[in-house]
Amino acid sequence: MSEPTLRLTKAVEPAPEPEPAPAVEPEAVPEPEAVPEPEAAEAAEQPPAVDRSAGRRRLKAALWPPRLSRGQLVVALLLFSLGLGLAIQVRSTNDHHSQLRGARQEDLVRILDELDSRQQRLQQEKAELEQSLAKLENSSNQAKEAQEQTRKKATELGVLAGTVKATGPGIVLTVDDPQGQVKADMLLDTLQELRAAGAEAIQINDVRVVVNTYFTDLSAGGVQIDGKKVSQPYRFTVVGNPQDLTPALNIPGGVVRTLESHQARATIAQQQKVVVDALVDPKSPQYAKPASK
Repeated sequence: MSEPTLRLTKAVEPAPEPEPAPAVEPEAVPEPEAVPEPEAAEAAEQPPAVDRSAGRRRLKAALWPPRLSRGQLVVALLLFSLGLGLAIQVRSTNDHHSQLRGARQEDLVRILDELDSRQQRLQQEKAELEQSLAKLENSSNQAKEAQEQTRKKATELGVLAGTVKATGPGIVLTVDDPQGQVKADMLLDTLQELRAAGAEAIQINDVRVVVNTYFTDLSAGGVQIDGKKVSQPYRFTVVGNPQDLTPALNIPGGVVRTLESHQARATIAQQQKVVVDALVDPKSPQYAKPASK
């Protein structure tokens, strides 16, 4: 009998199942940026609003009250004074020019004649001085000539100083002031005009006019000259060329017109000989001394 055959059967293992692949998440797609609207873009580009009222307040606080240093204040005062002086000077010049512009032809001729007369007087004085110098240089007896010139000069200086009498052609100016409107400054202006016209010796009432003569208004009315009260009518006795003195007082805007504007009356009388006989007591100067050459 045949032996039974042992058949071995190898069991077949099942194949392992493949591992599941890891799940891949889909990538996040970026959302499209929102496009700003035109109005929103313009609003974003505009600068922030400025508070104008706050700016004005800061500017006002910086300017007022003004903070000036002492130096700036001094400079401002100096500039103001300079401007005021220039304005006054321009106005006075314009007033003088307007007076001449409105003057009559005969008044202009008289002013020109007065200027010519002043020039002639200066030329004459120059010629006399040159003649005196020539005499001193050419004289054989220079000591005697010098003494004579000194004596003559002393007499002339005495007339100017009021220590000797003076006589010659001239005018007498009488100022009547019934309203009492004539003040010291008006008499001083009259004196200055006479001096500018070539007056060589002047006497007001009984007071001799010299280089240091001064005028003062009195509180009770009236005028003092060199400390002496002078009552009106004021009488100017003047030695000089009448043809020069009279036009100088009658020019437009001059002494006569000014006195008439204050209800005073000025009368001028030309004379071939007037006498200035009021004298002054000379005083030695306290401080002034002759300077060495």
